[in-house]
Amino acid sequence: MKIDLHTGMRYHALYDLSRLPLSAKETPNTVIQLPQAHAQLITEAIQAAQAAGELPAFDLPDINVQPTAQQEFGDYAYPAMALAKLARKAPAQIAQTIVNHLPAREWLLSAEVAGSGYINFRLNPTWLAAQVEAIITDGESFGNLEIGKGKRAQVEFVSANPTGPLHIGRSRGAIVGDATARALEAAGYDVQREYYFNNAGVQMINLGKSLKARYLEALGKLDQLPDETEKWFYRGEYLKDFAEQIAAEHGESWLDHDWQPFKQYAEKQMFEVIRTTLQRVNIRHDAFFNENTLFDGGETNRVIAALKANNDLYEAVVWDGASDEERTEATAKNYAAAWWFRSSRYGDDKDRVLMKSDGQATYTLPDIAYHMNKLERGFDLAVNILGADHGAQYKVVQYGVTSLGQDASKIQVIIVQLVRMIRDGKEVKLSTRAGNYETLDDLIDATSIDAVRYGLLARSPNTHLDFDMDRAIASNNDNPVYYIQNAHVRCAGIFREAAARGFSDDGALDLSLLGAHELAFIKKALELPTVIETAATQLEPHRIAFYAHELAGVFHPVYDNVRVLHTEVDPATAKARLRFYRAAQVALKRVLDLMGMTAPEIM
Repeated sequence: MKIDLHTGMRYHALYDLSRLPLSAKETPNTVIQLPQAHAQLITEAIQAAQAAGELPAFDLPDINVQPTAQQEFGDYAYPAMALAKLARKAPAQIAQTIVNHLPAREWLLSAEVAGSGYINFRLNPTWLAAQVEAIITDGESFGNLEIGKGKRAQVEFVSANPTGPLHIGRSRGAIVGDATARALEAAGYDVQREYYFNNAGVQMINLGKSLKARYLEALGKLDQLPDETEKWFYRGEYLKDFAEQIAAEHGESWLDHDWQPFKQYAEKQMFEVIRTTLQRVNIRHDAFFNENTLFDGGETNRVIAALKANNDLYEAVVWDGASDEERTEATAKNYAAAWWFRSSRYGDDKDRVLMKSDGQATYTLPDIAYHMNKLERGFDLAVNILGADHGAQYKVVQYGVTSLGQDASKIQVIIVQLVRMIRDGKEVKLSTRAGNYETLDDLIDATSIDAVRYGLLARSPNTHLDFDMDRAIASNNDNPVYYIQNAHVRCAGIFREAAARGFSDDGALDLSLLGAHELAFIKKALELPTVIETAATQLEPHRIAFYAHELAGVFHPVYDNVRVLHTEVDPATAKARLRFYRAAQVALKRVLDLMGMTAPEIM
């Protein structure tokens, strides 16, 4: 049985409200989140039923309302089975009681009990048509939320040391990190993008030595480059380019210099290369944080002192919980004492070395100091984009900041798995120009910026990804980038043709003339705020890529079936349809923006 939420009358056939006229006063100016709106109605209905004695008192669980997969089941659905144990009644009886107490809302046409206890909701077509104006009004902010209002978030990503161009392994993290930042911004957070790097250490010393070798080669003063057995030598052709620049600028005046000025030169040049590459894919960082400042500024020493004060740092040859076998091995190999962080106290399976026996810090010490620095800067959320090999390290960092009195739950991590480049069904190497790895620039040159952004985003980061280069460059619907962007292109084409004919959507007030195809797209478009919420709160930016493809899938049949500039379409209907296409263009562009992609008007 169905209930009309506007009259309260029970009936067996839906009354079609789609032909009712819309007045300007009825046109909304903001988009609502329909799952939450339905959940609130259900909550109010349960509370009303409890007050009437028709349902027992119980604490309400989360009310999870989802869009339906098939139109025959309405637009949204709620499984009342989730309340069976709490209400101690049959799910169908609970569902009917809730439906009987549902308050009326302008956006809701009807609710019905179906199956073993589902409540199926149908949206008011009149209200749904009016959302065309709401989407247009919101424009570039369409889908934005306020769940992060007043909160600061930081997303730290890429974070490659400046020893070479960005390779494919870092590229996925770069795209995922930027997409995460965009989702958090859309959710209302004040977001900072940060790049963390180390410009000292053995790797950078080797970079300086490698550049000097290339400099000597450029001057004809090196008989032979280090062979393959010399693991310290960076073989990328980019160092050859840098060396030729130094030779052109300074001649032989650097011959007596050691590795240090070469390291400084390479670092500066390489960061410009990295920044330029990132800008090609629409990524810009707000801050660059050097690991060495943690040592130079005394922050690592403060961590050590605080951990000692908490009795969470101790000096020993092996950790306190070591097995007899570990102790025997340490004695046999004459291990020296190191400083151990008592991370097992906070849930780790063993304690971790913070400083080696020679006094050198492990990665853990500056990592803890860095995240203390982040939280002390006032970030409510600190998101790290890390490779799969760092999956365990961040937990140790969380244990460290917990020991030091900070809220470790503010530190969240997205783990990014490996990427393979596929062409003709086989893994390929794009180039040897940059040494023994492929670069992000190579991938951009072989495909396109938009293909890179979408292709590296369109699967969960924590799954391995095969980037199909053939599909990425195809100009057909098998290429998801083409499929999504072509929807926006089609909207733009309609407006070009309308302008050429002197026709516009001005004065398109009777949106009730829109039909089922158009309303299906609007309903799908209204899911965007919920998709943004999931992407931001669950740190799953790939959800936006999934949704973008689904949205385009709903749009293309509309374009195929709904004509605007046709002799058989009366002017009022044509204006309403053109207004719809304006809203569709807004929605499609917004989704592309969220992925950092362009919204072309011609392809």
